[in-house]
Amino acid sequence: MKITIIGTGYVGLVTGACLAEIGNDVFCVDVDPRKIGILNGGGVPIHEPGLKEIIARTRAAGRIEFATDIQASVEHGDVQFIAVGTPPDEDGSADLQYVLEAARNIGRYMNSYKVIVDKSTVPVGTAERVRAVVAEELAKRGLADSPQHRFSVVSNPEFLKEGAAVDDFMRPDRIVLGIDDDAAGQIAREKMKRLYAPFNRNHERTLYMDVRSAEFTKYAANAMLATRISFMNEMANLADRVGADIEAVRRGIGSDPRIGYHFLYAGVGYGGSCFPKDVQALIRTASESGHNLRILEAVEDVNQAQKEILVRKITGALGDDLTGRTFAVWGLAFKPNTDDMREAPSRRLIAELLTRGATVRAYDPVALDEARRVFAMDLDGEPEQRARLHFVNTQDETLTGADALVIVTEWKEFKSPDFAYLKSVLKSPLIFDGRNLYEPEAMTELGIDYHSIGRPYVQPSHRP
Repeated sequence: MKITIIGTGYVGLVTGACLAEIGNDVFCVDVDPRKIGILNGGGVPIHEPGLKEIIARTRAAGRIEFATDIQASVEHGDVQFIAVGTPPDEDGSADLQYVLEAARNIGRYMNSYKVIVDKSTVPVGTAERVRAVVAEELAKRGLADSPQHRFSVVSNPEFLKEGAAVDDFMRPDRIVLGIDDDAAGQIAREKMKRLYAPFNRNHERTLYMDVRSAEFTKYAANAMLATRISFMNEMANLADRVGADIEAVRRGIGSDPRIGYHFLYAGVGYGGSCFPKDVQALIRTASESGHNLRILEAVEDVNQAQKEILVRKITGALGDDLTGRTFAVWGLAFKPNTDDMREAPSRRLIAELLTRGATVRAYDPVALDEARRVFAMDLDGEPEQRARLHFVNTQDETLTGADALVIVTEWKEFKSPDFAYLKSVLKSPLIFDGRNLYEPEAMTELGIDYHSIGRPYVQPSHRP
């Protein structure tokens, strides 16, 4: 099938590459010539395991191309995926300007039946707005009643985990399709069924529903996962106070099949491109409908507070004034296997440490370049603080002479460090672990002063 992907961000690239991998003819378009230049030069502007290899294979086979030519992209695809960004507006609602501009371009240039697929995460009712914009552009061309220029708008939300997106796309838990039940919708249903047939060979994964329900499903799914994270962080904060071990509690409740273990790890709060903006957007949608989502409002409040939990533990041990202190920070991306720094807890932590006078030496396996970019913006106008923030190329480089190690992201390479070396180069054997990577008992036996999330603090022994 001939497929057009509008937008070469995270969702667009993964969608386009994976659809090309299974044999489709894919045209990826973007208004950003820098991104297209990177892609045509053999690079990939995001870090996602396996993605670069798929793009290289499909480009060599002639099944995927990248360009800025909007008219050519509309003419190419029978199915037009809108996969542009929907950043949060100032009031927390999703900004749909890029989605609607994509729809406007489709209306300007389409000359045959098109299935227009909302792949971006969009609020309930967006498909109707897309339909109206396309119809408006066709009317300007005098083609409002042209049978040749019929179109359908489908909601097909993505459910991709950053760091595992390629596998999620190729082996989906479910494929949600919101399609109108009319004549044009039936054509769209058959085209989408054909497109996704390779993913349904073992068993049917496609869930058909009305368009609004499909739009709502994406937000509800992310809201549920965010709720589980904030719930567990609330429990961890209480466990700190009452002397319980949140890891033991997690195993105890996760063993109940009605609950399960997924998204029940205590930590420093969620970040990334999805959960923060989707929770805010759903809260805003509810408000516009005259309804308050009290649980999600609490989820958001808990998450914002949780991003400060490590700072509270650090100041509790070392005092509010951290002038002259140096901290080694391991992990900058909001989660492993990605370079995504959007809403990353490390940004709040490092900003607080710098504000309190500390020096920070930070390392991340893949997010260093993106971290440099975002902190240049975060610290714009704060040259003195920027001078105290250093990005280094190995985790060991962060440690020498540091007053403490702070762990923010649970990269695999952080899970089994050389603790003897760590003790020998830190000023004092002090670790603040925002991901509970180590066992407190083992740390105390090693003589390491270890502070984690929701687990009892034990005074370390003084073994050498």
